[in-house]
Amino acid sequence: MPTSPGALPANQPDFRAPPPSPIGNAIARRPAVVNEDEITEFLEHSLRVPDLILPEQIFPRQIPIGDPPEIDFESISLLDKNSISKVLEPATVVGCFQIVNHGISADLIRSVSAAADGLFRISSENKATVLRSSAKLYGFEEFSGGEESDADTSEEFVWCMDDGLNSVMERIWPDGYSNFSAKMKNLSKEVEKVANKVFLHMLSESTLIRRAEKEEGQEFCDSMTCIYKHRRNIPAARCISSLKSDVIRMLIRGSDYSHALCVHICEGSSEFHVYSKKGWMSFSPNKDAIVVTVGDRIQVWSGGQYRHVVGRPIFRVEDDEDPISMAFLYSPPTISHQSPHGNRNRTISLGQQAITAILLILAYHFLLYIYNKF
Repeated sequence: MPTSPGALPANQPDFRAPPPSPIGNAIARRPAVVNEDEITEFLEHSLRVPDLILPEQIFPRQIPIGDPPEIDFESISLLDKNSISKVLEPATVVGCFQIVNHGISADLIRSVSAAADGLFRISSENKATVLRSSAKLYGFEEFSGGEESDADTSEEFVWCMDDGLNSVMERIWPDGYSNFSAKMKNLSKEVEKVANKVFLHMLSESTLIRRAEKEEGQEFCDSMTCIYKHRRNIPAARCISSLKSDVIRMLIRGSDYSHALCVHICEGSSEFHVYSKKGWMSFSPNKDAIVVTVGDRIQVWSGGQYRHVVGRPIFRVEDDEDPISMAFLYSPPTISHQSPHGNRNRTISLGQQAITAILLILAYHFLLYIYNKF
């Protein structure tokens, strides 16, 4: 049977080509009216790769600012509002100030530092059982390995008054943890007194208290302290490299340690670095002073007037022992029930009001009975 034109036998595959595209014909018929010079110029600008500056090339960037102010702790209560504002004006820029005549015993500080040295002599196996994590904020900080790791320049232990930490540490360090913990509690109380007075008498002169009242239900860290053991005679290049990674890590995990103030005890430090997201500054602290840096909560409460910074002491000493520094994280307890003069605004609960009303009614009926009888 003859096949029609264009048809194929049943046993032959269909290799017919698709019909020509109407778009191609339209393009072929479209006149070339586009300016080729404009296209060339556009491509040159759009394909140009910008000059990128990576974060490691600009961090840390030192900010040339003078030394932070020194505040006499004994005279805080005598300062008026204008004097307080004048003293704290540099602190609003730097986010840091020093406190002299703070009254914390130097012998107590040295005693705690000597006891804390035993923490870092615990074996690596035992340290691994008390590593800090997002779910457990206390313990040793885990470092990555390598010949020039952060652990080669410093070690960190986060201490707090937690029953879980006490039970674990007393098991792996039975000879010294009870003594260390008792001394840390005493020092924490002394530091808290200083921080509380500084906050109430000085920083609360602004709108901090009113803003903080709205967050009274928020939970803060309770007596949490970061203890650092610094290595001696670290080359400058390794020290800066370690500080860069250390500060980046602290800035990233800052939300884990929400606080109002951080009180640094760094006796014997040659420098103190203050870091923020915009850069860093360096100064030589007073040997008899404690350094206070502004926390993230004060930055929020002050509406950005005070800037949250991270502080770290630098030791360049040739002593026989590795130096110890401590950073106490402070947040004011039950802010709305305190005032700069120590007064408390007492509130009466509904239950207390009901009991008072019942007692008044009973007293009224008793007096009425006595009056009618006599």
